[in-house]
Amino acid sequence: MANHLNDNELIRQLSNKDKNALYAIYDKYSGALYGVILRMCRNEAAAQDLLQETFIKIWQKIDSYDSTKGKFYTWAYRIAKNTTLNALRKPELLIQSEDLSVHTNKTEEEILPDYTELSGAIKKLEPHHQEAISLVYFRGYTHREAYIEMGVPLGTFKSYIRQALNLLRDSYKNELIVFWFCIEILA
Repeated sequence: MANHLNDNELIRQLSNKDKNALYAIYDKYSGALYGVILRMCRNEAAAQDLLQETFIKIWQKIDSYDSTKGKFYTWAYRIAKNTTLNALRKPELLIQSEDLSVHTNKTEEEILPDYTELSGAIKKLEPHHQEAISLVYFRGYTHREAYIEMGVPLGTFKSYIRQALNLLRDSYKNELIVFWFCIEILA
């Protein structure tokens, strides 16, 4: 039975369009992928739809999976993440435009974050802090993907994030103090 097979065998069967292999892979990975999607979109109904879309893409694109470039879960995770990001950008379109390979190439077409919602606090940060925050919190990169993208050591990247968050926290603390001071004067 397909449930007892290893990933390589399931993928081989899936390449031959064996629906039982798809069911087995779904059973094995749907929980983890659903968690990723739900954390990103924060909507259960949308997450369920995006999970279904993800497995349709896995079914359709299984021939593009290359085990020499990474694990199956990493490839499936990338599909789930890109599908969700596309849906969040363009809710009416659920079209996969990114490369489905395990590579960490990001397209230039990615929508850059709009920092105005944060009252310009992020714009006051150093450029390397801005980029680190943007990669992780607005563009959905993991720390491991983002430090490679920035071309710095992982420890350095993590210190950029920590420093940026501390600066933002201090910035908002000062803004709140001014805000409360203004309220007290007006009261």
